[in-house]
Amino acid sequence: MRVGIGIGVEQTQKLVMTPELRQAIVILQLSSLELANYIEQALLDNPLLEIREEPEGEPEEALSSTAGEDWEDYFADDADLGYVDLARAEERRFNYEHYLTEAPTLHDHLRWQLQVARVSPRQRSIGEFLIGNIDDRGYLRIGIEEAARYLKVGPEEVRQALRLVQSFDPPGVGARDLTECLLLQLQQLDARNCLAEKVVRYYLADVAAGRLGRIARNLGVGIQEVQRLVDLIRSLDPKPGRRFGSPADVRYLQPDVIVEKVGDEYVVMVNDGLAPRLGISPLYSSLLRNGELCDPETRRFIEGKLNAATWLIRSIEQRRLTLYRVASCIVDFQREFLDKGIKYLKPLNLRRVAESLGIHESTVSRATANKYLQTPQGLFEFRFFFANNVSSNQQQEAAAQTVKKLLQEYIAAEDPHHPLTDQQLAELLRQRGICLARRTVAKYRDELGILAANKRKRY
Repeated sequence: MRVGIGIGVEQTQKLVMTPELRQAIVILQLSSLELANYIEQALLDNPLLEIREEPEGEPEEALSSTAGEDWEDYFADDADLGYVDLARAEERRFNYEHYLTEAPTLHDHLRWQLQVARVSPRQRSIGEFLIGNIDDRGYLRIGIEEAARYLKVGPEEVRQALRLVQSFDPPGVGARDLTECLLLQLQQLDARNCLAEKVVRYYLADVAAGRLGRIARNLGVGIQEVQRLVDLIRSLDPKPGRRFGSPADVRYLQPDVIVEKVGDEYVVMVNDGLAPRLGISPLYSSLLRNGELCDPETRRFIEGKLNAATWLIRSIEQRRLTLYRVASCIVDFQREFLDKGIKYLKPLNLRRVAESLGIHESTVSRATANKYLQTPQGLFEFRFFFANNVSSNQQQEAAAQTVKKLLQEYIAAEDPHHPLTDQQLAELLRQRGICLARRTVAKYRDELGILAANKRKRY
């Protein structure tokens, strides 16, 4: 064998990830809010970009020329299209009192009650400290002795202040454990009952496990009386502070695509109202046309920015088109879901959409990432429509969300004295042609937050 070094010509194919292609991929993955922020930054970085103002009457004229009077009347009704007519909104003249900067937190609510309570300044100071050590669920996270050492006061003073805080709204706040939380609620809601308090103190584990017969035998009462006590206890709130939440918990979702039903058809609209329309500055365009007005270095700078601006506008338009095509494909495939509800949601995957549109699967994945679709059935994340398959002996396709909806209906209609077991639920599904193992039914039931049959049983 001859070994040596030589020069040869070889033809190969390579995919080069250019900065422009990388930018297009990034833009495709952005949600509407993220795209608006991206465009805002681009306007600061590129002087050739500017916001293009739409002349008055242009949208209506374009619409009437392509759609006709019926469509014009439909889009004139902007009640639920994510579009706000500023002129019309100004006429309504809302009062600023209609708006809140943020909802009051649990700690704000407790401090307000402490301020209006008739207590000494010393007790108010201890109460402030205790409120500051209450978590978002409403539980006190510090012990009496530890608080007393920190404040350099007697434990009895801390207990007195804690009793005051525990008398505040919501009932059960300031408790140190679940048992104390439930007992406080029984006391404050005028629902004090010796048997109920005994069940809370000694039989909470049996209540959670549905062992009502054991409780009845130990207390020496009828099982119907135990059922009444358990119903009372389950009506209490184990986390009294959760209804207040926190300002950081509030999340506003902006749909990226809106689907509206017009007559018998569904109209898909990409919600790009948050992102302004971009254009090229005519000032810099004129500088390029008149080469004598700028030196070569300035010309190269303007040309570079012009190419970047053109590619950005093209990438944004390509994102809008891809998102529209993907959403339209989902709407066509999930037509029964849009018409009848979640029970008719069909299994769908990225590959099926990609093959239907003639694009790569990764493009569909990026186009649907972190985006939401507003439909007549509600607001859903795009990935919601890519449901998993479950086996069916009739070769019919069913979705996990459909199975969960059926389980909810079966359990809602069951006899509470003889609730359906997981095996019986599996048999009911099998009668509809959906074959699932009992453990799979149990998994779906747990995901729905529905108790097992022995815990749902009524006496």
